[in-house]
Amino acid sequence: MITAVDTNVLIDVFGADEKFGRKSLAALRYWSQRGTLIASDIVWVETATVFAQPRDCKSAMEKLGVEYSPLVPDAIWAAADAWRHYRQNGGKRDRIASDFFVAAHALVQGARLLSRNRGFYRTHFTALKIIDPSEDLLS
Repeated sequence: MITAVDTNVLIDVFGADEKFGRKSLAALRYWSQRGTLIASDIVWVETATVFAQPRDCKSAMEKLGVEYSPLVPDAIWAAADAWRHYRQNGGKRDRIASDFFVAAHALVQGARLLSRNRGFYRTHFTALKIIDPSEDLLS
């Protein structure tokens, strides 16, 4: 089973977030034992900002077992469709395209998404299985 990982979960771990860090790390370990962890190029870019050097980010991701998984064209089109629908239905610009890319990547290229941003994703990507590490691991 493939689990796509959202930036917020990785930042929880790499930034040693007091509230979510331990739960996010536990979730990453749990799901890595049950399949492959992947992160899109968008997530890699956002996560790399925590590190002084790109090699440090790469090393940390490898230690967690998170594989680089670039967006494929079908994921890009799915993100575009969802974002267009969101904007046509009054969605504000406070949601940026990267949120749509992360969800579409998981939907097209993964089986589930490990993220604390569940409300947004559940609203706009109803077919996507969302796992929130701050809730529980076994859903």
